[in-house]
Amino acid sequence: MNTFGRFFRATIFGESHGEIVGVIIDGCPAGLPLSVEDFTEDMKRRRPEIKGVTDRKEKDVPIIESGVYEGRTDGSPITIIFENRDVASDGYEERKFLPRPGHADFVAFKKYGGFNDPRGGGQFSGRMTVGLVAAGVVAKKIIEPLKPHAEVVEVGGRTDFLRAICEAQVDGDSLGGIVECTIKNVPVGLGEPFFDSVESLISHIVFSIPGIKGIEFGKGFESARMKGSEYNDEFVSEKGETKTNNSGGINGGITNGNDIVFRVAVRPTPSIKKKQWTVDLRTGKRTEIEIKGRHDICFALRVPVILEAACSIVFADLMLMEQRIGRVWNGKR
Repeated sequence: MNTFGRFFRATIFGESHGEIVGVIIDGCPAGLPLSVEDFTEDMKRRRPEIKGVTDRKEKDVPIIESGVYEGRTDGSPITIIFENRDVASDGYEERKFLPRPGHADFVAFKKYGGFNDPRGGGQFSGRMTVGLVAAGVVAKKIIEPLKPHAEVVEVGGRTDFLRAICEAQVDGDSLGGIVECTIKNVPVGLGEPFFDSVESLISHIVFSIPGIKGIEFGKGFESARMKGSEYNDEFVSEKGETKTNNSGGINGGITNGNDIVFRVAVRPTPSIKKKQWTVDLRTGKRTEIEIKGRHDICFALRVPVILEAACSIVFADLMLMEQRIGRVWNGKR
């Protein structure tokens, strides 16, 4: 449903054009310093002032409703909300029966019998990631000294991002991209085989981010074209350090002490200005659709901080799991 995690649990709620969006975080240890200012940097990164992202400008100042007392977490569920102020909902009701190609409009209409909120994509909007980023801010405090860092490495198959985006904008089109994430200072031994392997958990939460269509760890798909002698990471120390990191820091679903490295493929934004064809759900007839409004040309530009938040939530959960099942966690192994 809308909840992820066992011991560190994040529940996302709200809709793109509703009154609020937010997150409830359960399982956070008491005594963690937490203030509104802690969210500033990551919220700013989620809405970068660069060409290619939506003109919708939400302030995204967190309102901490519960779970914090005198500047520290108090052990109860943390509720954080964000107000939706800069919404433009005109036209969505009319387009409710004209599903946008590539979007969740059609499946949402069918799944919920037409009772879904169509404005801005409702709960399927990229707007929902604000709660994920907020949970990531808290998770990053728990997982220190682990340090996740993500960045866009490709847009539309190119590395000259700005030119690619400008060309797509002129054409009334959109672009996808590839985002790489590296997590440093990872200890050996995190991950719970069989179904809670590190790859399984990261992939699970990453695919909840709207627009993610692929993921690979280390050499990923390239490994299918390699020989074992080329792919195997040779050990160079008793701490697990390896000569190469083709496995992306994971063996058997468990962290091996090297950097975690993975990449995700972000699809082109489905809402484009070019005319497309759809089906009127009231008549069953094909009809032309022209999408207006404020949409990202390349949503991948906003994904890095969201990706960092997602993997931080996973590692906060895994580290708390180590404690709950009797394994000692003190920042070292």
